[in-house]
Amino acid sequence: MNRFSLIRPIAATLAAMALSACALLATPEPVQSYRFGEAAPAASAALSVASPTEVTLRRVEFPDAVEGDRLLGVTGTETAYIAGARWVSPAADLYMASLENAFTARATRVRLIGPRELIRARRSLDIDVRSFEARYEAPGRAPTIVVTARARLLALPDRTVAAEQVFTIEQPATANRVSAIVEAFDIATRDLNTRIVAWTDASAG
Repeated sequence: MNRFSLIRPIAATLAAMALSACALLATPEPVQSYRFGEAAPAASAALSVASPTEVTLRRVEFPDAVEGDRLLGVTGTETAYIAGARWVSPAADLYMASLENAFTARATRVRLIGPRELIRARRSLDIDVRSFEARYEAPGRAPTIVVTARARLLALPDRTVAAEQVFTIEQPATANRVSAIVEAFDIATRDLNTRIVAWTDASAG
């Protein structure tokens, strides 16, 4: 074997390594982080009763596909995550904080006890989010944000169901752009929170 037959395989290997290095060093697609939901209010709502009903908020359950930081798009039976966008924190965490802030700002008959507070309450609020997604009628069209949640108010300590309600919010995005889709998620979440707070206020007494 002459030296040229050795050089050719070595040169080919070096070229392949160079291409691999370029692939590893390629600039990734830019990703923008977003948030949704209620911000912490400057002041608590004025309670309309002297002794509000204390309600413990259990950890909100989200479907596996959307509990993380990705935005789910659905077209018919096909699903895909929306490129170039992430929630700044897992969606389940953002929603939990948003709901607590909504109760602080709006509840007039109940005092919400967060999962980090070691207080025993007479009622427990369970929220099970069933859908949290952008639904497209056709590819390329502006989607509609669909958020569905089941709320159950349980009497403690036996955990019997005192009240139950399913809420569905549909909020069209104004355009098929990430910023418009995020805005629709934010509006839908705030609407859902407003309804859950009002329902809990009416049902927890």
